[in-house]
Amino acid sequence: MAPREGVFFSAMVKVRLTPTKIEEVVRDACGDDVLPLVRKLGGKENISEFKLAEQLKEDIRKVRNVLYRLHGENLVDFTRKKDKKKGWYIYYWTFKPEQVRFLYDRIRQGRMRQLRERLSREGGEQSFVCANRCVRMDFDQAVGFEYRCPECGEILELEDVRSRLQQMKGELTRLEREGY
Repeated sequence: MAPREGVFFSAMVKVRLTPTKIEEVVRDACGDDVLPLVRKLGGKENISEFKLAEQLKEDIRKVRNVLYRLHGENLVDFTRKKDKKKGWYIYYWTFKPEQVRFLYDRIRQGRMRQLRERLSREGGEQSFVCANRCVRMDFDQAVGFEYRCPECGEILELEDVRSRLQQMKGELTRLEREGY
């Protein structure tokens, strides 16, 4: 009896991530097109890449591409066996749900690092933008261009970055709370 496609999510409960968060993590790391394949692999072991391609009604090259992306993030593992008739190797794939937690932490830490860098860079500086939003410059750049946009020639205006900074701070706080 084949396990349901949703079984892979029940294994995820151990890492304290919701099914929605798991899909988000896998999607962020590997792209939207990996989710149908991950659902097919979920709860099963050693599934032939040819069977996966057949079940998904996709070209084998596309399925392999997705599997390699998942493997690059350490979300799947494979074994290979030689086909006695043709002499080719056939790869059998297994989803590793326990790795989602580690991937999630890595993505979250990277995003937090980016936000901290942007906050430190943008928090203490004045920014200038043109009315057409062609460019955004710091104070030194704006002085160098004599407060004129190098693209369209409009006068640069002081940008109010408080709302953007608040949004970044809020996201950083949320990400810090999600840490375990």
